[in-house]
Amino acid sequence: MERCRLRDLGLKVGYFDPGPYNSICDVSGVKVGHYTLIKGRGKLIPGEGPVRTGVTVILPHDGNPFKLKVRAASIVINGFGKPIGLIQLNELGQLETPIALTNTLNVGIVADAIIEYMLQLNPDIGVTTGSVNPVVLECNDSYLNDIRGRHVKHEHVFKAIKNAKSGLIEEGAVGAGTGMSAFEFKGGIGTASRKLPSKFGGYTIGALVLSNFGRREDLTILGVPVGWELRDYMRSIIPQSGGSIVMIIATDAPLSHRQLRRLAVRATHGLARTGSYSSHGSGDFVVAFSTAIKIPHYSDEKVHPERILIDSALSPLFKAASEAVEEAIINSLLKAVTMDGRDNHIRHALPIEDLIEIMAKYGRLKR
Repeated sequence: MERCRLRDLGLKVGYFDPGPYNSICDVSGVKVGHYTLIKGRGKLIPGEGPVRTGVTVILPHDGNPFKLKVRAASIVINGFGKPIGLIQLNELGQLETPIALTNTLNVGIVADAIIEYMLQLNPDIGVTTGSVNPVVLECNDSYLNDIRGRHVKHEHVFKAIKNAKSGLIEEGAVGAGTGMSAFEFKGGIGTASRKLPSKFGGYTIGALVLSNFGRREDLTILGVPVGWELRDYMRSIIPQSGGSIVMIIATDAPLSHRQLRRLAVRATHGLARTGSYSSHGSGDFVVAFSTAIKIPHYSDEKVHPERILIDSALSPLFKAASEAVEEAIINSLLKAVTMDGRDNHIRHALPIEDLIEIMAKYGRLKR
């Protein structure tokens, strides 16, 4: 069966409706770009291949993110990871570059490329103003990829930024998700969104995930123990131990740094509903940002006025964020294709026909 998204199967997560594309790009101005690297097959030759990796970038708006920063916050669910830029992001409550996702050993190169991109865009950085804070997050794709080769280079990051688009974006084994695994199936990039009703402000919340975590028997979809039902499917594979997930949440709701941190925490609920318990080897990170308020880097004003949502209005956003994250994770599995990699390792795609049968067995679908 052709790869699809959850709603294509007649299934849906939660209560709120998605935006028109059911994508993080339903938040106006947000764009996503990928660059995918696939090369070689067979035996691992460290530094040469096989290559199954890439980079994904999230642009917070159409303008210059250094000159017009946005409110942002991050949380660490489990700190087994190597992100860059989160300390300053949380200290100042601001995002001033594209967010980049890649593999663990490529973080430094990708961060350097983001810095170079920002220097080209802003000749004043380091001359008449301060430095810049690149935000890069990662997961380990070494089961399929020659991670020591650090194959993602500056030009690939630049191309991902250039290729960034709004609307319907690619998911699954693409960009940073190319070599990732989830629940011992093929994982990768997934996205979803929620559009709140007008009585809750009509705000949009979008999520994008890089899924690379979980043991087979723990996979849960809409409360159904799908992983347990599929525990013997292709069991010749090497079990997945540890793993990580990066979750990016965007919204057009006018939120402060403190409120965005509270929103980011709600990603944990969506993650948990898919079967994660953040094992020892799992690095689980969330970044949330709002496009509602642009903070000028240069201003003659000593006070920057910001109108923000009252706390008592946050609950629908919290619910929407948890729903969008849960659906994004499931979409990352459903859209991913079977892929081989180093030393002939293989990650099989979640079998959709089997999934349909399981969901029917548990009363979630009619056959």
